[in-house]
Amino acid sequence: MRILERSVYVGPSQHAHFPVIRLLLDLGELEQWPTARLGPGFIDGLVAAVPSLAEHGCSYREPGGFLRRMREGEGTWLGHVLEHVAIELQNIAGEDVTFGKTRSVDGRPGVYTVVYEYAQREEGIAAGELALKLLCSLMPEETRPSGSVPADWHWEEARDDFIRYAQKRALGPSTASLVRAGVERGIPWLRLNNQSLIQFGHGKYQQRIQATITGKTPYISVELASDKEETNKILGSLGLPVPRQHLVTSQSEAVKAAQRLGGPVVLKPYNGNHGRGITINISGDDEIRAAFDAAREHSRSVIVETFQEGADHRLLVVNGELIAATRRTPGHVVGDGRRTITDLVEIVNQDPRRGVGHEKVLTRLELDREANLMMERVGYTADSVPEEGEVVFLRSTANLSTGGTATDVTDIIHPDNRDMAVRAVRAIGLDVGGVDFISPNIAESYKNIGGAICEVNAAPGFRMHVAPSEGTPRDAAGPVIDMLFPPGTPSRVPIAAVTGTNGKTTTARMLAHITKMAGYTPGLTTTDGVYIDGQRTVEGDMTGPVSARMVLSDPHIDLAVLETARGGLLRAGMGVPEVDVGAVLNIAADHLGLKGIDTLEQLAEIKRIVVEVAKDCAVLNADDVNVLKMSGYTDAKTICYVTMNPSHALVREHIRAGGRACALEAGVNGHMVTLYDKGSHIPLMWTHLIPATLEGRALHNVQNAMFAAAMAFSLGIKLDAIRQGLRTFDTTFFQAPGRMNVYDEHPFKVVMDYAHNAHAVGMMADLAQRLDVAGRRIVVVAAPGDRRDEDIQDIARAVAGRFDHYVVKRDDSLRGRDGDEVPRIIARALQAAGVADTAIEQIPDEQQAIDAALRMGKPGDLVLVFADALARSWKQITKFTPEGAEPRSARVVELPSLAPAPSADEAAVAAMEGVIREERGLVFARHDEDSD
Repeated sequence: MRILERSVYVGPSQHAHFPVIRLLLDLGELEQWPTARLGPGFIDGLVAAVPSLAEHGCSYREPGGFLRRMREGEGTWLGHVLEHVAIELQNIAGEDVTFGKTRSVDGRPGVYTVVYEYAQREEGIAAGELALKLLCSLMPEETRPSGSVPADWHWEEARDDFIRYAQKRALGPSTASLVRAGVERGIPWLRLNNQSLIQFGHGKYQQRIQATITGKTPYISVELASDKEETNKILGSLGLPVPRQHLVTSQSEAVKAAQRLGGPVVLKPYNGNHGRGITINISGDDEIRAAFDAAREHSRSVIVETFQEGADHRLLVVNGELIAATRRTPGHVVGDGRRTITDLVEIVNQDPRRGVGHEKVLTRLELDREANLMMERVGYTADSVPEEGEVVFLRSTANLSTGGTATDVTDIIHPDNRDMAVRAVRAIGLDVGGVDFISPNIAESYKNIGGAICEVNAAPGFRMHVAPSEGTPRDAAGPVIDMLFPPGTPSRVPIAAVTGTNGKTTTARMLAHITKMAGYTPGLTTTDGVYIDGQRTVEGDMTGPVSARMVLSDPHIDLAVLETARGGLLRAGMGVPEVDVGAVLNIAADHLGLKGIDTLEQLAEIKRIVVEVAKDCAVLNADDVNVLKMSGYTDAKTICYVTMNPSHALVREHIRAGGRACALEAGVNGHMVTLYDKGSHIPLMWTHLIPATLEGRALHNVQNAMFAAAMAFSLGIKLDAIRQGLRTFDTTFFQAPGRMNVYDEHPFKVVMDYAHNAHAVGMMADLAQRLDVAGRRIVVVAAPGDRRDEDIQDIARAVAGRFDHYVVKRDDSLRGRDGDEVPRIIARALQAAGVADTAIEQIPDEQQAIDAALRMGKPGDLVLVFADALARSWKQITKFTPEGAEPRSARVVELPSLAPAPSADEAAVAAMEGVIREERGLVFARHDEDSD
């Protein structure tokens, strides 16, 4: 039994709409050993190792259902068992995950797809690996896979190591409570590091927290709270109750300071936290020296202060209001006159509320160095037997993280003590602060019975308030989120996602351009990079979840347009749990035969994820049957159909029912892009007025423009902004690299496009037929090497018979093919389609192929280039000098040094700023009166 493959999905995928891990598990010979055959020894051993599996309902949907499945009939197979154990291990570590499913893989006996939910990536992966090892360890010797379990492996030790490993990577209880409060309020969040740095909200609306420190917490206040001596002075100067204290750096100074203070004292690190290194209620010189050494382990300087009698309380103040008050009791045991302290600790740790670290509400007690010191002070060891009812403290401080308990006292705190806490936090300047207050009775005023503020904490823990050992749980996190996002404050930016086989990039660029015209600051992800407000910030194929996260983390954007590709969906899912508008343009043969996607129906299942998670509007191509079927898989409030067929029967009925649609309608002046919504008929724009359509001839860009318009309309963008965006978007290389770029400054016209599948190539070939060409039509064609032979042949058939000459090449990346293999396949397919041998020229190298085609061009010809290296190929096209033509020399235009008028064009403004830009042979150079 082994894991063949692992995929970690960070967002919606074909398996679930939330994060899951997918394992491809090969049972091997264990396919013949379901749980019933493995026997009661295996099942009982598993239940003994993970007792909480008894709560799993499985298909019976009631506790005990999973155990029933394992015992009934022949039982269940080990992939299913692995799924349940991986889920339960995460629950044991403190995570709330429940989802899982296991399915056999068709045509591969013994191979299963195991899918289970996870909360933290590394923890989820480790849970699957530990589950596999546990199952192997429980198997009879004759069935156990060789080498699957080390000889010195012990389950209990491995389990506790896993819990500690998980907790190091999981959100702490305070941060987790804030995340839950944000989710309850519909506020999105992102984890920005492996600790507790969290972003709430998107783009310009974002707020950040680090544990319980917020982005609004003043830095100086955090520093001040960390300086216990300065905090003491400031609070004392305001008349607030604080103990007297001295700062020391040596044992001798500590002893002298204690003598000056008189009576019992407390020693604590100057800038410690979590109660580490604190010793209380000591007076002897030897005790003080030992306490100094303990504190010195955590800080170079040590504070000696007067000991205050009373109980330790934590008072939580948020945004100038006391939210919760908790009495804390140090970790301890109570004697019964019969058992040793070791035995009593073991009994206390059996409390199901106690776990490792922050795993549960309470933390397990440990007999460590500090516990031994506390016992020594009362003359005990771990083997001592305390009298019945005797309390033996194992900690000097009451922190929950060291085994303490917490009792909520919010309802009984005296108003004077409440006001005192609020004043103390305000004095330090914190928006969220915790006051450590020692009082004999929190229900009585400190003015009458005394009390002292020991510390003010800048990052107070919420665990004791959210889940106290006794008393009423308090919502400590909600007020913090309400402070960061007052009711009615936006936290999300509109998100539009677009997918499909072809046209994704152009449509996404069009939509981003429209939103910019509407006054938004868009973030855009495409196959060539991430763009913020039109400027590329990251280069490369950025169509997966990582790029979505980049955009939504950027503090400038207020709208996101996400091109979403098949590859990212298959590898890691979507980068966002939901989108406002999701669009699917088309489903065509591309990348088939890769990663288990062999048919158009399977490809459609992957791409429909985009509309499955659309909440406001799903924009679907009604002319593509595989896309049209997706209408049954979306819960979006509105479905908007896009069709280029004005007599589409289904769309007609949809419109008549008040539905939304975008249709192409014929008129006297050409074709009109028209919107329909709630019975309204809205003529939007003539296609010949959209530059990207080449006066309406480029039908694929007509459709892309229709999708961009429909998505923009569904985002609530005004019609005038949509029209302005479409009017000003063209297909120059600078605005849409590799998408129908036209260069017409040679005696012949050149069109360059990145089309790399038969559907896209065919659309460009159709365009070549619709363009007015006086001479010949020449094409430079290739195919990616990782496509199936039949896909490469389809590309050849898409251009066959439509051109006068064919230059066949390959891409730079061979993708597993021999150097000339792809050109040979294309050439043979062209010949089979009836293209004459004399019209086919094989030139494998892309640069040489493009050069040959350009040199072949004559006045009036059209050269269509399907390029792979876009920037290089475009430069080659624009720098090419036709045979017999004079090399073009740059013309220099001198611009005055006067400040440009508001109407000055972009080139003039750039020149005045000292920018030299060369485009189409024209150089703008700065010139002013003082220059040479």
